[in-house]
Amino acid sequence: MFIKKIKFILILLLLYQTPSNSKSTSFNHLDSKNLSKYFSGIVAFENKDNPAALEFFNSSKILINRHDPYLRKYISSLVLQNKVPQAIGIIKQNLEKENSNFFDAHLLLIIDSLKKNNFDKAFSHLLEADRFTKQDKFSLAILESLKQYVYVFKEKEFLDNKKNFGKLSIISETFQKCYLGDPETDTYFSKLINNTESDFTRYIYFYLTFLIENDRLVKAKEVTNNIQYINTTLLLSQAKSWIQNKNSQKLNEVFSCRNHNDLISEFFFLISNLYSSQNDFNKSNFYLNLANYLNPKFVFNLSLLVENHFSSQAYGKAKKILKKFNKKDNFYHWFRLKKEAQIIAKQRNSEESLNYIISNFNKINQLNDKILFDVANFYKKSKDYNQAINYYSKIINNLDDTSNIKSDLLYRRGGSYERIENYKEADKDLLHALRIDPEDAYILNYLAYSWLERNYKINEAIKMLEKAYSSKSNDPYIIDSIGWAYYLIDDYLKAEKFLKRAVELMPDDPIVNDHYGDILWKLNRKIQARYFWANVLKMNDTEKEMIEKINIKMVNGIKSS
Repeated sequence: MFIKKIKFILILLLLYQTPSNSKSTSFNHLDSKNLSKYFSGIVAFENKDNPAALEFFNSSKILINRHDPYLRKYISSLVLQNKVPQAIGIIKQNLEKENSNFFDAHLLLIIDSLKKNNFDKAFSHLLEADRFTKQDKFSLAILESLKQYVYVFKEKEFLDNKKNFGKLSIISETFQKCYLGDPETDTYFSKLINNTESDFTRYIYFYLTFLIENDRLVKAKEVTNNIQYINTTLLLSQAKSWIQNKNSQKLNEVFSCRNHNDLISEFFFLISNLYSSQNDFNKSNFYLNLANYLNPKFVFNLSLLVENHFSSQAYGKAKKILKKFNKKDNFYHWFRLKKEAQIIAKQRNSEESLNYIISNFNKINQLNDKILFDVANFYKKSKDYNQAINYYSKIINNLDDTSNIKSDLLYRRGGSYERIENYKEADKDLLHALRIDPEDAYILNYLAYSWLERNYKINEAIKMLEKAYSSKSNDPYIIDSIGWAYYLIDDYLKAEKFLKRAVELMPDDPIVNDHYGDILWKLNRKIQARYFWANVLKMNDTEKEMIEKINIKMVNGIKSS
């Protein structure tokens, strides 16, 4: 509440510092009621309460032509509430006024022109928006990319001489080739999908739409045959399901690279995803709603909106959007059930969450490995390791060692065995996983750490950890493990170096802080040791057993061996 009050005061100060001779920014002729609503709207906007912000802005519209920042915030709130047509309408009403001259306003006018197939008008708005690219490189990338798209739409030819924006350009060029029906489209998609520097698996979906739209269903089936449900995305799982169930036309109902609005929608989704990865959820949602306006058929894209709301703890908003993921699309519906279960865990408890997902799981007629895998993971997260083992086994029993997912499943099942102290089966699974994939740093780390905890094969465990560290030298869990290994063989100086780094990378991890406290004690830095142990006691994730052990150490320290 204190922070909100400070924000409010700062806003007032900023507003009343505006020049009195400026008609567009003066509040001299406004009553206190309108001002109060406007200020409340700003506070709500800053606190990311967009419904409330929009309500206040709607009731203070008199400010549209009297205060320049008002229109920007009003437009942003409209888009964030998925009211894009209204936002466009307001911009058009104020088109001749200076306060409508801002980046988002031009963006909305570009979108409006594209919706109406008016490419000349869209290009004109793009040129008018050029002034905003001088201060913001990201805006430059967006506008220049849009110019390239609109040129292709207008001229029906590929633009060769253009600015390059790295990965953004690679994606855009592929879609533009597809739009033109260029013979090189296959090659461009292949380069994109097989790019080793970035994960472009999402674009397999669009390649499939291209193949199906060009009556190349056999090739599309060939592509999906190489997709395994367990280790692929929600989007590709649903695409594979549609093709397997002879509903391949569904892909083109959702997206077509011959449709310019679909292409620009995907472009805005990409921008939205970039902002989401930076935890700028308001910006992400803004561009996502623009994408949805251009292509409302692509329901899958709303999964990002769900994830944004979930990360922002806006669970009510997330649940509302999840209703769009209905039963007719099996994987989308399963996504809905999983996310609803996760929300239940956040709002209530993990037991109720597990009951919800299992009760819905039992209603599914056609099970597949992805659903079984998710259920196994739910059980494991809920610490019902026996049930987790049961469901992992259902999948593993149908796989041979040539499968590229078997090592991961053995790793997960082995970890579940380890948690119930069935070390014989745990070691059996983890060693089997290593025979399949001997270079997997995470399997090496897990097995080695398990051995360290049991004081078993210490030297061999250290060799495995050194191997894991050589390939994943920045992984905090591996760093902690190798530090702890050196602690166990009394190489305290080496141990301190690694454990200090682990704490720097994971300052809120109870185990890492506990380990670091132990090594500090052994180095006779007892005050510091107690400091890190005390930190562990304050952490929410600290288990009861660890709390008991640390309370003893806080009093008695560590006895010399």
